[in-house]
Amino acid sequence: MTIHSLPARTDAPARTEPDKPARRGGRRLLRERAGRTHHAGPLAYVLLAVMAILSIFPLYWTMVAASTDNTRVSQTPPPFLPGPNLFSNLARAWDEAAMGKAMINSTIVAGVIALSTVFFATLAGFAFAKLRFKGRNILLMLVIGTMMVPPQLGVVPLFMMMSELGWSQELPAVIFPTLVSAVGVFFMRQYLSEALPDELVEAGRVDGAHSLRIFWSIVLPVARPAMAVLFMITFVHAWNDFFWPFVVLDMTNPTVPVALTQLSAGYVRDQSLIMAGALLGTLPLLAMFVVFGRQIVSGIMAGAVKG
Repeated sequence: MTIHSLPARTDAPARTEPDKPARRGGRRLLRERAGRTHHAGPLAYVLLAVMAILSIFPLYWTMVAASTDNTRVSQTPPPFLPGPNLFSNLARAWDEAAMGKAMINSTIVAGVIALSTVFFATLAGFAFAKLRFKGRNILLMLVIGTMMVPPQLGVVPLFMMMSELGWSQELPAVIFPTLVSAVGVFFMRQYLSEALPDELVEAGRVDGAHSLRIFWSIVLPVARPAMAVLFMITFVHAWNDFFWPFVVLDMTNPTVPVALTQLSAGYVRDQSLIMAGALLGTLPLLAMFVVFGRQIVSGIMAGAVKG
């Protein structure tokens, strides 16, 4: 018996093997493009230069106004080059506004508030991000809801509370109401949700570590970049805060923003003296950013790569 093979169907789609060498070459090309350094064009440099000038100009104008006299500042057009009175105006502002004591107070207030906010916000952010407990979402919504309440609504009862505690005109009255912030809790919760893998937490549980041990040994190293950013933002905000310190403190125990109001007292305001005081109050922040700015930026980039 002769068996004839059936003719192949011509209407069926032909099966083609994938081109494995071409596919491997495409992946290699993608990896090379991903690791390649991308150079910005001329337009990007122009935009960056314009933004840098606009950001630096207020500080430059403060220095120019602080280095002249009140008559020259009020002229039209105003001066755009520094004058010869910078150091004399700085000395006057330092003496008349008691800037030495004000800077010490602001350093204590801003430092304590920043450290406590970073610690408590990281602890609460870890709990909301990685721990499972009843009412977690409700508590998180309550924390976020406090951000919608204007702080001016609580000034009167808060001032009465500080008076009952005997903290009126004292630094604890400024520190304790702001030991932690809802913004910081939400910020750390969002960061840890992405940057902290669940596997690390589970590995700590398997090794027998409790929650505080996991927080100290695992969470804090992972959260270090976000903690540095939160510390910087909180410190600057606490240093520049004016409303509540102005309400609860007086000129005998001021922070820097409260002390600057002393320079604007009088019938005729000396603008050059006020600018000199503002420049004195800004210098510590500039010094801190110059010292720690590189570490903060490198920490942000390291956290972005790990996340």
